[in-house]
Amino acid sequence: MSTTVFTGGTILVDPTAEHGPLYAPAIAFRDGRVVALGGDADELIPGLDPAAGDEHIDLAGGTLAPAPGDGHAHPLPGGVEALGPRIRQAEDLQGIIAAVAEWKREHPDAAWIVGGSYDATFSENGLFDASWLDEVTGDTPTILRAWDYHTAWVNSAALAAGGITAETPDPPLGRIVRRADGSPLGTLQESAANNFLGEVVPPFSLEDRLDALERATLAYAAQGTTWVQDAWIEPVDLEVYHAAVAQDRLHTRVNLAQRADPLTWREQVVRFVAERERIRELGAERLTAETVKFFVDGVIESHTAALLEPYADMPGEYGLPNWTPEELAAAVTAFDAEGFQIHLHAIGDGANRFALDALAAARAANPARERHDVIAHVALLDPADLGRFAKLDVIANFEPYWAQCDAVMRDLTIPHLGHPREDWQYLIGSVARSGATISFGSDWPVTTIDWRPAVSTAITRHSHEEPEASAWLPDERIDAASAYAAYTKGIARQALAGEDRGTLSVGRVADAVWLSADPLSVEPETIPGISVQGTWLAGERTFAPAL
Repeated sequence: MSTTVFTGGTILVDPTAEHGPLYAPAIAFRDGRVVALGGDADELIPGLDPAAGDEHIDLAGGTLAPAPGDGHAHPLPGGVEALGPRIRQAEDLQGIIAAVAEWKREHPDAAWIVGGSYDATFSENGLFDASWLDEVTGDTPTILRAWDYHTAWVNSAALAAGGITAETPDPPLGRIVRRADGSPLGTLQESAANNFLGEVVPPFSLEDRLDALERATLAYAAQGTTWVQDAWIEPVDLEVYHAAVAQDRLHTRVNLAQRADPLTWREQVVRFVAERERIRELGAERLTAETVKFFVDGVIESHTAALLEPYADMPGEYGLPNWTPEELAAAVTAFDAEGFQIHLHAIGDGANRFALDALAAARAANPARERHDVIAHVALLDPADLGRFAKLDVIANFEPYWAQCDAVMRDLTIPHLGHPREDWQYLIGSVARSGATISFGSDWPVTTIDWRPAVSTAITRHSHEEPEASAWLPDERIDAASAYAAYTKGIARQALAGEDRGTLSVGRVADAVWLSADPLSVEPETIPGISVQGTWLAGERTFAPAL
């Protein structure tokens, strides 16, 4: 059993201890756990034996903190984006088209062009025309995913490959956006996009996807992250994770959330239980499959989030819920009965109410047990539902980087919602004050994988790149300790490890990140500039910066 002792800096033991943040001057790891703090750790230094793998690390004035997690992300799509045209960096519509044209020149023999993810604000109402891509793609079928991953933009060759014409009906739970004459525009929403990707677009090879997953988990390790909730797993993805375990290519822990299908969920129950058991039998500490994912609705920006009242700019439109409340409650109750953690994507106030109602129904129907269910995003919450997270003991997983008035919020979200709903968004402070557990995530690749600008945004409610900007909905700000705890203690509970991880107290698993500065002590706008000097997962170093 090797021992590692850290001195020469600050140890953030617990960001939200009983009397405020708890610090220590030294810490020691052994056999994957914290074994000593302060003077007790110092006393171990004389007995360290480098030949046995022992190490004394000088933090050089930095801070060793509990490692953050990511409570909602999509590592495979995030990694796969690098295989296609670099459209995320585009600054306007022509930039997207130019990136696609460049990729086609570099890959003249490619059968398809598959890319992600473009900024939907570059075209009015987020609607994109196939003909714009046709100019640079020709007969090569092309599909690009929007930044929200609920929408896709395709060219005419792709529409032809998918057999989509003016006569093609919208699929269940999806929309084919059409021109005035009924012909498909080239924008596909919700299941129209997802089904197209799953049924028409040829998948990347297993090796390409395995490389993408490893690239993603290496990126997580490089920013100090030691646990990730993969929030959308389809059967085709499982082989990638099994291969990653077999080849030792996971560099962070990942919990898989198998997606419940509104049309076939009854047949999925047995299969999901079997896959969970199959992964448990692997005995891989870095891979679990304890969760079932429900897409309750879509997104506000494409009018597919489920609202309690119509959209302000589209009278009579309530959104596109994927489930009826009754069917959602039945499905959640069935998976809860099998012991799964429930993870519900809910954007609109209607979707959040349906999600809370479904979890309440499961609790009423099934025997009492310890539950750590999650509603993810909680983008729009009717104030009448605010206290229900604490009452039902449901984790509210926010993506705090979204809690700013950026171009998407200004140009799409707020006009779609109108007053007073524009003020009901990302009520992080209110939900936290209600006593509910808060966890944070990225939804990467929808937005940045990096937890540092997200922490800054949770504290300030504006972009760190605009330090003089006014806070958006300032009452919903939280302090730095609470924001960091949402990435550590909140994540530990979500990861079903609340008594084992999330702090650096003695006896806890040694998941830690070495930072150049204490995120609780610096100006919040400077948090994104904090560098990561090292990452430890259960005492094993998973990242060290190149010299």
